[in-house]
Amino acid sequence: MDFMRRKSYFQQFGAIKRLRIARNKKTGKSKHYGFIEFENPEVAQVVADCMHNYLLCEHLLQVHLVPPEHVHPKLWKGFNYKYKPLDFVQIERKRQNKVRTLEEHKKLVEKIIKRDQKRRKRIEAADIDYECPEIVGSIQPAPKKIKFDED
Repeated sequence: MDFMRRKSYFQQFGAIKRLRIARNKKTGKSKHYGFIEFENPEVAQVVADCMHNYLLCEHLLQVHLVPPEHVHPKLWKGFNYKYKPLDFVQIERKRQNKVRTLEEHKKLVEKIIKRDQKRRKRIEAADIDYECPEIVGSIQPAPKKIKFDED
């Protein structure tokens, strides 16, 4: 059930002042708990009485009335936040294509060679007769972007 459907469902009891649904920061999926503040405190008491242990969207609601003195001051900070999913493909593309220094490139090549040596040892230990192709690479990185000097 999305944000607006939840809000409209609880509006049948009375005017909602604020609504906050806890979400996973990475996926944006609901964590299956939230907070509702009604304009009228009596409405909140009625909702707590009526909706406790109510089955809604395959989840058993646990509704509790929290007194104002137990509400954390930062509870409503950013309550109107709309989740925007992260483009993990774009993030990974930027990480992969970043311009590396010579030291970073050397470290990357050494790691690849070390991994290849471990693989060769595992093949030998398994008594498999296989000739591994050599890794072709250079210590000097190839330029990813060519910058031309403007005269």
